[in-house]
Amino acid sequence: MLYTNLKHIESADEHSKIISENENVMVICGRMGSMCIPVYGIAEELEEEYKHVKFYDMEFDNPQSSVIRDLLEVRGFMGIPFTIYYKKGKVVKATSSIQSMVQVKSILDEHFAVHVNA
Repeated sequence: MLYTNLKHIESADEHSKIISENENVMVICGRMGSMCIPVYGIAEELEEEYKHVKFYDMEFDNPQSSVIRDLLEVRGFMGIPFTIYYKKGKVVKATSSIQSMVQVKSILDEHFAVHVNA
């Protein structure tokens, strides 16, 4: 189990249910290592600001996380965490390795922007 304050995904079925029932989902698939911990922290910090996005983690070494490790979008990734952004059940962006707050917010704003009708 990952020791974060994010909601945890523990099975492939749970992963499928989450991405099918929520429009905007960010899943960080990693370990408790030096490249992953900062990304978990960023997601924890952004949960309050991006209430229209669901933030989760999934343990990289869990056999069930093959639903992320086997994605076409992560083929060739060399570092963890794998961070996957889903919109309406489809992958819209995938990143690997450490990310900064600016990088994560940029992706969230690009793919999960809230459009307000004026």
